[in-house]
Amino acid sequence: MTPLERGLVQVYTGDAKGKTTAAVGLAVRAAGAGLRVAFVQFVKGGERSSELAMLERLGVRVERPAEHSTGLLADGLTDHDRTAAAQAWTIARDAIGSGDYDLVVCDELNIAVRHGLVAEAEVLAALDGRPAHVEVVLTGRGVSEAIAERADLVTEMTLRKHPFEQGIAARRGIEY
Repeated sequence: MTPLERGLVQVYTGDAKGKTTAAVGLAVRAAGAGLRVAFVQFVKGGERSSELAMLERLGVRVERPAEHSTGLLADGLTDHDRTAAAQAWTIARDAIGSGDYDLVVCDELNIAVRHGLVAEAEVLAALDGRPAHVEVVLTGRGVSEAIAERADLVTEMTLRKHPFEQGIAARRGIEY
């Protein structure tokens, strides 16, 4: 497969669910077209989401340095969160800059930037310095204005209704 003529920057953000799901769908599509794909997760630890095994079966490079659930959902950031985010950023930055991948998904990078785990200036520099064919997808709530301005596409997921409001817990194979 010939690399993309021009890679764009896509952002999936907002308070509703579906950001990672959209990025996974794009990764599947790209892999199906023969593109080289890297999928790097930030701040997601604990039990692996079901889609990661399928992405790996499709030949997608999946990286997920966080081994434990993040403190962002509980008591605040931990040293593990900081270390895992730094590792994820090193992997993502290298994948973006190397030209070895046609699509690099940085899942939940917006959250990592918002909480100071990854410097916004470093993300902007990586986006600006990437080879022309590299498409980059950034997911997560609360995208910064500077990153949104730099992106070619910004999709904001808006919450209208959620099963959690009805007491329905996350289900394996659907929410994770």
